[in-house]
Amino acid sequence: MAPRNWLDAEIVPVIMAGGSGTRLWPLSRPDRPKQFLPLFDDRSLFQNTALRLAGRKGFAPPLVICNAEHRFIAADQLRAVGIEPRGFVVEPEGRNTAPAAALAALALAGSDDGFMLLLPADHVIAESDAFGDAVARGLGAARLGNLVTFGIVPDRPETGYGYVRAGGEIDGLSGCFAVERFVEKPDRATAKGYLADGRYYWNSGIFLAGVRPFLDELARHRPDIADGCGAALARARTDGPFLWPAREPFCAIAGESIDYAVMERTRRAVVVPVDMGWSDVGSWSALATALGGSGNATAGDVRALDVRDSYLRSESRLVAAIGVENVVVIETPDAVLVASKDRVEDVKRLVAGLKDEGRREIETHLRTERPWGWFRTLAASAGFQVKEIHVRPGAKLSLQRHARRAEQWIVASGEALATVGQHRLRLGVRGYVDIPVGELHRLENPGAEPLRVIEVQLGAYLGEDDIERLADDYGRADEPAPAAASDGARKAS
Repeated sequence: MAPRNWLDAEIVPVIMAGGSGTRLWPLSRPDRPKQFLPLFDDRSLFQNTALRLAGRKGFAPPLVICNAEHRFIAADQLRAVGIEPRGFVVEPEGRNTAPAAALAALALAGSDDGFMLLLPADHVIAESDAFGDAVARGLGAARLGNLVTFGIVPDRPETGYGYVRAGGEIDGLSGCFAVERFVEKPDRATAKGYLADGRYYWNSGIFLAGVRPFLDELARHRPDIADGCGAALARARTDGPFLWPAREPFCAIAGESIDYAVMERTRRAVVVPVDMGWSDVGSWSALATALGGSGNATAGDVRALDVRDSYLRSESRLVAAIGVENVVVIETPDAVLVASKDRVEDVKRLVAGLKDEGRREIETHLRTERPWGWFRTLAASAGFQVKEIHVRPGAKLSLQRHARRAEQWIVASGEALATVGQHRLRLGVRGYVDIPVGELHRLENPGAEPLRVIEVQLGAYLGEDDIERLADDYGRADEPAPAAASDGARKAS
């Protein structure tokens, strides 16, 4: 995965697309976290991050760092906006941003003058041109071997962000300052002092560095991360556009952020201040501010009467509110959140409690994406489960069998090709087929239109770990079956 041509493209955007986004529950969940959601327009935060630099002179196609569960979502979303990435590095497990950046740098190593721009996938930047100008300024410092962070010019005494204090301006590099220190999230009085001081900036979590200088500093300050990631990539395997570092050495790494592992320790840290309409969308109140300022913001089918300073969002049905103030109401098909805007930081604590209860609603949505299409659960109870399955034209599910459940497929629209044992059956609308327990089976869409199938599962146990894949177009046949969900498993394969 060495750079294709550093003369044509000087900077590789590295999109870090891990993370679960629990503070935006119930919309953001581990199976589809906030970076893959359309929160501001009809594109996801991840897509907008990739599009922000697409086609700009001096930038290569992006390299994406993601986890295994999201690799197909990331690939599909880039394909939908016409971006062909350099590739995907699939993290065996989340280990925070320093190991992710190390994997990217090692994957790009091979050129002494290559640069990478580390970008969280879930940020909002309203003014792309201002961002591009800041990157251009920072490149001058990066050429000298510095590690550059971008400090957001603060407009309020924010207590939810870390800060960077700028020192003196670098000789000959206008708009680039030595980092004097990083500081943790302050209390309100301290944040007011930072704002008045004028030398403190919000820590954006966006970094620009030469590949080699970054690896040198990482090896100097956190050799365990550098060595662990090196060992993981030395034993990596490839699967189409996906690069899979070896699990054992990578998971042995103690995860840490880029800030702690490198930026707070290096003597080469430089900050470039920028005002670009930035938000990390770290909470519902942050999203509400980004959408509507200090007034109301709504999304979906919402009716509001005498409502002030609130954010109301509907995903599947009418949401009506009367006479409330300073609240967040988020409706999804299977969960509704109502919270004071002053308490939205406690969503993470609420989610932790629900996780302890084994609640399915904090893990998965009713609609779940798959590389072949998507499915959603229509009904579930003891002994049965009903799903609606959509298969894209030309796509197919894995060849599989179940030891403890039988199934029936009924075609609602489109044309299906069903493999059941030794038989291959073409089914039109209202066609159906029974699949006995233990029988090999596969569902395909041979047509040019989407295929919609109603699947009925029957059995005393409907857990998703009751699956054996024998063949799969998406490289999943050798992967372990997912763990059973707490409600009897809703996933389709």
